[in-house]
Amino acid sequence: MTEIPQIPGSLPRDPEACLVVDHRARVLAFNDTTQRWLRQHDHASGGGRPDTLLPVNLAALVRACLQQDRAIEDVESRLGDHTYLWLLVPDQAHQQVMIRGRDGTATLAALDEATRASRLYRLITENTTDLISRHAPDGSFIDASPASWRLLGYWPEELRGQRLDQVVLADSLDQHLEEARVRLRDTGYATLTVQMRRRDGELRWFETASRAIRETYTGAVIEVVSVSRDITARVNSEENNRRLAQVVEANTDLVLFVSRSGDISYMNPAARSALGVEGQSLPPLSAFFDASELQRMVSEGLPRANESGVWETETRLHIHGGGDTLPVSLVLLSHPAASGQPYYSLVARDMTERELREQEQRRHQEELAHTARLATLGELASGIAHEMNQPLATIVNYANASQRYLQQADDNPDALARVQDGLKRITQHANHASEVIKRLRAFLRKGQKRTAAIDLNDVVTTSVRLCQWEADKHQVAIQCQLAPDRPSLTADPVLLEQVLINLIRNAIDANRERHAGQPSRITLITRHRATGEGQTEILIEVIDQGPGLDEEGLSQMFAPFYTRKQDGLGLGLSMSRSIVEGFGGYLEASPDDGGGLRLYCRFPVRLASATDTDD
Repeated sequence: MTEIPQIPGSLPRDPEACLVVDHRARVLAFNDTTQRWLRQHDHASGGGRPDTLLPVNLAALVRACLQQDRAIEDVESRLGDHTYLWLLVPDQAHQQVMIRGRDGTATLAALDEATRASRLYRLITENTTDLISRHAPDGSFIDASPASWRLLGYWPEELRGQRLDQVVLADSLDQHLEEARVRLRDTGYATLTVQMRRRDGELRWFETASRAIRETYTGAVIEVVSVSRDITARVNSEENNRRLAQVVEANTDLVLFVSRSGDISYMNPAARSALGVEGQSLPPLSAFFDASELQRMVSEGLPRANESGVWETETRLHIHGGGDTLPVSLVLLSHPAASGQPYYSLVARDMTERELREQEQRRHQEELAHTARLATLGELASGIAHEMNQPLATIVNYANASQRYLQQADDNPDALARVQDGLKRITQHANHASEVIKRLRAFLRKGQKRTAAIDLNDVVTTSVRLCQWEADKHQVAIQCQLAPDRPSLTADPVLLEQVLINLIRNAIDANRERHAGQPSRITLITRHRATGEGQTEILIEVIDQGPGLDEEGLSQMFAPFYTRKQDGLGLGLSMSRSIVEGFGGYLEASPDDGGGLRLYCRFPVRLASATDTDD
């Protein structure tokens, strides 16, 4: 290979590579820097030839440089991981070209990185959901990202040059702007929460973080870059939570937050006051429940609340540290959590007043029932007097006869035997009168309801006896068809007697209306009846031969104050239905095939009991 001479003069010591080529792009000379570059790439330089460092289109570049008599700058060539930038300068006198080169690897890499960073910044700025904005020291907009349209309803070019008070509410701006300026001046960073108004008038909350851009030599703030995030949903949520917390705190219902394991994390003031809890430490849920009630809530309430969100019941809560209990209507609520494990709240309403009202209502009902029995007794007074007069008259007759026989005792040996028989009859009729009085006293008894397992046939028989004289008076025969198995149910015998007397007397009045002055009958039936699926019920039926009722009458006959009697109050059937329903039964009516009316009391057989269950 022909050796290429070194470039004479100062060029050999030039830090840049220098080469001289002729008009055919053949290398005529080069300096030391070029030689050093060749040594660096000797393994890939094609035998150390200097033209391997130059651009591959060197011939075309040389031809253009000489023909156009102009320099050509920044022509790239790549060798390995290096990039070189070349300058071609024409020498027309010698038809040669001077080529100077510099290593541009680092410069181009930095430029590429800057280009990528600029592109990434532009991509982030144009696509971020937050508003990125630049501001002058007075706060006016210099520029804004495209998110300004979505967040505020303004395009970036519309915001340029606008003052902050164009979008930020004055109250919010005045309160925070000066403080933000001081922080930017002192620390270069400031955050503030402001309320902005969209172009359409909607108010939105923004959290803005700002950083100061300073002048290099003086340190003065010449620009502010801000990132604003819409936090309206968060602010509204926090406000709603604050309001809900105030509602819970002020709520008169008892509110408790509990875990599945039974730990209480919160009790509102009403719960603390009602349950006697003081101090910071909270007792476990088991402190307020009977063991059976707590188990019921765990086994029944929690699954139901997890399934439907809510479970309701009525129970009693124990006062902490005392033996008293509080009647409550309880609601168990299940709340989903981000962790997947639900948490629970208990809302309990103090039902003490309702319990007192119910007790008062029961007392009024008992008073009304007692008053109704007094009224019934007054209406039955003639029959009762007749039933009392018979044994009393018989007692007087036997007493007078006994006195006469005693006067004949000395002369008539049989007189003492007749006196003994008379005294026996007197005792029988006195006992009969005593039984009548006993039944009346029981019927008029006033006090709390006393439930017991009673023989239904006995109650029917007693009720018929009290109505027998009135029935006889109006030629109404009472036929009883009593169940041979003597059905038993749990009820208050006096109240059930009151119901049956009312039904029997209504039947007597209905027969009088249709059969005035003529014989008629009413039928009383007690029996068991199958209701399907192996269930049975006990029936008491009262069937009359009266005129019956139309559909409107049947639908209204149990309504309070509804009556067809001129002197009636319309409370008998309404009160009777309430009494029967209080025993878990039903009082209903339907037309009878004979044209009259059939009233029947139905009691599910589960209410039947063979043991006394007095309260």
